[in-house]
Amino acid sequence: MHFRIPDQVKHLRNIIDMSDVKCVDNLRMTRNAFGRLCQLLELSGGLKPTRHVTIMEQVAIFLSVIAHHKKNYVIKHDFIRSGRTISKQFHDVLRSVLRLNSILLARPSPILEGCLDPRWRWFQGCLGALDGTHVEVRVADSEKGRYRNRKGQISINVLGVCDIEGKFIYVLSGWEGSAADSRILRDAVNRPTGLKVPNDNYYLCDNGYPNGEGFLTPYRGVRYHLKEWGPQSP
Repeated sequence: MHFRIPDQVKHLRNIIDMSDVKCVDNLRMTRNAFGRLCQLLELSGGLKPTRHVTIMEQVAIFLSVIAHHKKNYVIKHDFIRSGRTISKQFHDVLRSVLRLNSILLARPSPILEGCLDPRWRWFQGCLGALDGTHVEVRVADSEKGRYRNRKGQISINVLGVCDIEGKFIYVLSGWEGSAADSRILRDAVNRPTGLKVPNDNYYLCDNGYPNGEGFLTPYRGVRYHLKEWGPQSP
């Protein structure tokens, strides 16, 4: 153990102490953001250091997995830890992240009549937008049929709901890749603690969802100016 610890510390410092560029490459966030996340997980998420693994290393392990889809045997080689330790630390951080839902998830605020944003001022009462995204997963061979999406990939269909600033309001994960978007939305609104849409408010969504109370889809056959919503838009 005395010979391994310096190597573990050296690897962690090589990720987070060298530069923001290297930290972003490895963990998908700057050193400042990484430090703030560690502090938030410790103070509000209940994350605790172990005898041999600091909070910073725990979070770095977690981010390495989700940022690069690395396998356990790769991470244990990178961080010079056992596969059991990697698995335990990943799940400890994941549980702490889930405890932060009331902090990390935004509260929806409807667009008001006096809105000056040229993109949103037409949508008075709108709370934001929603859509689904597929995340590839590994499942047993007997389950692959249910998880195979229309592109042939084995995935889960994740529903994401954001406000007008792109901040997440609600996320529903776990549905099989073969599940239709409309079915997942129906499940989200029917859950006791699911997605709630106040009266006279609504979310924007694409034609994969129903055009009904609380949800507004585009007119079929109408061409929309997508450049107005791109990264370079005002």
